[in-house]
Amino acid sequence: MSLREEFAKNIQDVLKNMSDPRPGLVTREFFDAEKLAITQFPALLVLSGDEERADYTMGVTRQGNIIYTIRGFVRGSEIDKLRNELVERIEETLDEDRTRGTLSKSMTTQITRVIVADRLAPLGEVAVTVQVRYKYTKGVN
Repeated sequence: MSLREEFAKNIQDVLKNMSDPRPGLVTREFFDAEKLAITQFPALLVLSGDEERADYTMGVTRQGNIIYTIRGFVRGSEIDKLRNELVERIEETLDEDRTRGTLSKSMTTQITRVIVADRLAPLGEVAVTVQVRYKYTKGVN
């Protein structure tokens, strides 16, 4: 399995286990938020994105910077409050292990951007950009 896939799977797995607001759905497959049952909210969609790679040392070690997007969907009467709580819990959950399970000191995870999407009530949506920086040995991954 590629590192990109391992990191995406780790993000999905840790978000499935986050505490309140505990998500009713965490997936990497697209879905229509308007067709979800109330019990599936908040719902999270984890998507792999762009990656930049560069040499870190001559010829052997490389550095990667992958962008993941977590689209979060909430439903209720206090949409802004629900979105804010969801973003905070996503960040706190991902910060519990910024190495994405690798225990590598040459790796880090951080939220770099939050975008609020306009939706009609009672639905709310945010897009949380997560950046994973890591080093790897060329030819191994």
